[in-house]
Amino acid sequence: MKLVIVESPAKAKTIEKYLKGDFKVVPSVGHIRDLPKSNKKAIDIKEGFVPHYEISKGKEKIVDEIKKLAKKADEIYLATDPDREGEAIAWHIKEAVGLKKPKRVLFHEITELAVQDAIKHPRDIDENLRKAQEARRVLDRLVGYDLSGLIWKKVRYGLSAGRVQSPALRIIMEKEREIRAFIPENFWIITGQFKTKKNQELILICEKEPRDENETNDILAHAKKGSWSITSVKQTEAKRSPKPPFITSTLQQTASSRFGFSPSRTMGVAQKLYEAGHITYMRTDSVNLSTVALSEIYAVIEKQYGKEYLSPRTYVTKSKNAQEAHEAIRITKPSVKHAGTTDEQKKLYDLIWQRTIASQMTDAKILRTKISANISEPNTIPPFSANGNVVIFPGWLSADTGSKGEEIELPKLAEGDPLTLISIESEGKQTEPPPRYTEAGLVKELEKRDIGRPSTYASIIKTLQDRGYVEKINKALLPTDTGEVVSDFLEKNFAEYISDSFTAEMENELDDIANGKKEYVKTLKDFYGPFLKDVKEKDKLEKATVLGEDPRFKCPLDESHGTMLIKLGRAGKFLSCRLFPECLGARKLDGSIMEGPKETGEKCPDCGGNLIEREGRFGKFIACANYPKCKYIKQSPEEEAKKRTGVKCPLDGGEIIERRGRFGPFFSCANYPKCKFIIKSRPTGKVCELCGSLMMEGTKTIPERCSNKNCPNHNPHKLKK
Repeated sequence: MKLVIVESPAKAKTIEKYLKGDFKVVPSVGHIRDLPKSNKKAIDIKEGFVPHYEISKGKEKIVDEIKKLAKKADEIYLATDPDREGEAIAWHIKEAVGLKKPKRVLFHEITELAVQDAIKHPRDIDENLRKAQEARRVLDRLVGYDLSGLIWKKVRYGLSAGRVQSPALRIIMEKEREIRAFIPENFWIITGQFKTKKNQELILICEKEPRDENETNDILAHAKKGSWSITSVKQTEAKRSPKPPFITSTLQQTASSRFGFSPSRTMGVAQKLYEAGHITYMRTDSVNLSTVALSEIYAVIEKQYGKEYLSPRTYVTKSKNAQEAHEAIRITKPSVKHAGTTDEQKKLYDLIWQRTIASQMTDAKILRTKISANISEPNTIPPFSANGNVVIFPGWLSADTGSKGEEIELPKLAEGDPLTLISIESEGKQTEPPPRYTEAGLVKELEKRDIGRPSTYASIIKTLQDRGYVEKINKALLPTDTGEVVSDFLEKNFAEYISDSFTAEMENELDDIANGKKEYVKTLKDFYGPFLKDVKEKDKLEKATVLGEDPRFKCPLDESHGTMLIKLGRAGKFLSCRLFPECLGARKLDGSIMEGPKETGEKCPDCGGNLIEREGRFGKFIACANYPKCKYIKQSPEEEAKKRTGVKCPLDGGEIIERRGRFGPFFSCANYPKCKFIIKSRPTGKVCELCGSLMMEGTKTIPERCSNKNCPNHNPHKLKK
């Protein structure tokens, strides 16, 4: 038996169709090992940045199954994806399963020919490629762990920073500051409606956009009085060349602008198309097309459009680190125009088919026309004009119709032809600030600055949104208050490490490890030593939750305290008295008063402390003054009644009540935290016959079970067995 190991079940199913003989294809279902959450256990820095991996939770059965099959196999092939991450997964499978000499096979498309050819030409695992991925993983963990730890202390617990996500956040913030600094200017657009001598309608726009209303009125007055005629008609024939085949970044950008897909959504859909054998591998920055693919593309163009539409082209890959052995993203069967099982897959496949075919077609020919007109009195007002364009030979636009755009055909006129003014009007507008980045725009900017790599763009943007640093509003990426504070903190204190040049250079060094030009340990040591020193030096900084003064408002409780401070809370920015916590005066940013905590005169039933009324992001509530040590929050009488169980605590006799923690509801003694008795589910009041512990509610299949994990009655199914 010959065993082939891939990542996904869908990929395994497709490949198994193409392999003849005694082949068995099994999936690892992605990564099977990872670094533990604790950084102390994860990486041994002193021994040379040695990572200590462990089997990922839930993957134990998969590893055991692969081990069993590997013992029976005569040959073992590791057919994971053809990139750094795929190489790393292959190595992890080898190490976790204990394979001695597995064969590594690569294919950039899942077709019968490509799969069978790969099996015939195996190689060893590329250690340099694997080490480059390991270096990236270790580096990201070290940077994230140390920077995040500092941000927890200086900004707020639970926040994080990353080696590549932080430069991306800085880029978004730079755009936001540019927008805030923008000063709008007034301008006017003047539009005239005319008729030609053949009674055809013509809309002309003033070529000047006046910044002054008096000048605008002057143009309007002269335009209404003057005698109009055509001053020039210019026609030029232009060519539009097709774009190169898709790479990861351009596919993400085009899918975003055409369909509104996020980068992560695009990559997920592309993954399904790849695994089904419809397209080549979707993580690439090479625009190459194989000679076999090109000959098939040429045949499709000649058959569907004609020989005059064929124009063989070679494109140059811009990225200096792109692997030329890789291909662009293309369809695997050019003759198949439509594929995919879902609407998303069909849309993306069509897009890739169009770009692939169009890339080898002739230029489109466009006739561009500009008509200018003016009044007979020379130099009185600026010229008015209209621009039109008509496709006179479609070329590659026949295949990629989505790139065609709107055609504007103007009436046939000649210089000196008279015009009749029907109406003329002006529209006042303001100059607009530069637009915020869309997801597609940010991908383009990251690629331009050489930050990240094709496989990382989608995860960078998703991470920024998941962590609440950026939110998407009307397709634009806006930094949140938290994102702004974190970015400001990093820019002030770690500007070097989140700069374009440093981040891009680090990516190049990781590429050098992959190419065997640099050593793993030296690269990490050269970076981490100075970085850790800088982090430790910043440990003495003040907390960064104070963002400066707001001179517009005084403290609502005592005006003698002067201007208020802008602070960052969990719900965003707010204004606080500079004497906090002695003075609890606070306002919202719009100036409305936020009432400080108020004594209620009641005592906390958990710890005996005072109950006070607070204001949170969801409104007012009553809680213990000893928060966060005591997490008691008062509920309505109805809610309180629901939480009572009527069951006595076996330790001190207090009533067991329902509470809520960070991981959901739990049940504990009313005298908590003095009494530490806790169970996960609602107690039934009965006692376990085997161990004497309290019984608690179970599920539909297990009505009740013992609260003692070590008791067989904790899982009655096991007891029956």
